[in-house]
Amino acid sequence: MEGCVFCRIVKGIAPASVVYEDEKVMAFMDIQPVNPGHVLVIPKKHVARLSELDLETGAHMFKVAMQIAEALRCSTIRCEGINLFLADGEAAFQDVFHVHLHVIPRFKGDGFEISVAPGYYRRPSREELDITAQKIRVCLENLGS
Repeated sequence: MEGCVFCRIVKGIAPASVVYEDEKVMAFMDIQPVNPGHVLVIPKKHVARLSELDLETGAHMFKVAMQIAEALRCSTIRCEGINLFLADGEAAFQDVFHVHLHVIPRFKGDGFEISVAPGYYRRPSREELDITAQKIRVCLENLGS
């Protein structure tokens, strides 16, 4: 996609500080990092939504993210923990519509927070959970056929 900044990075048209690259994925430094060492892992093929990503590439992205997480932990970059984050869709705060997995090094007091909606601490009943699980199972079964 011509207007996609990540596609331009893959093609070498836009600059990036590349951490890893192979035939399927590329990983590079986020230009607006939560913390130093914040890396993005993307598929080289343009896909806007997670559901458009083939399973093999998705699994490979996660494998590369795991390797980067381990590299962050053994580097001199401050890293007491790791967050993996993938936003899928505008409502989930996806800002670049090319699938990307954030690998974010974390440390106590770094200031990064994930806020929750009011009512988050109300636990649903087992019945509510079972009803929701059934709705998801039905769709999973339909996807498999």
